[in-house]
Amino acid sequence: MKITINTDKAEVERIRTAIKENGGYCPCVLTKSPETKCMCKSFVEQEEDGWCHCGLYYKDNEKEQK
Repeated sequence: MKITINTDKAEVERIRTAIKENGGYCPCVLTKSPETKCMCKSFVEQEEDGWCHCGLYYKDNEKEQK
């Protein structure tokens, strides 16, 4: 598994500002709970490749080939 950050620096800055203004919680969800603290539980447990809710992180679950 590999997690990378969005390469669009302006987008990253916008998302990080929103997270900071939201007390460290994902700005894309309405409830504030331990499960929605960035890096949110739904992204951490995500089994398929893809972006987190806000588009800050990308998860690639492809296993490395030896």
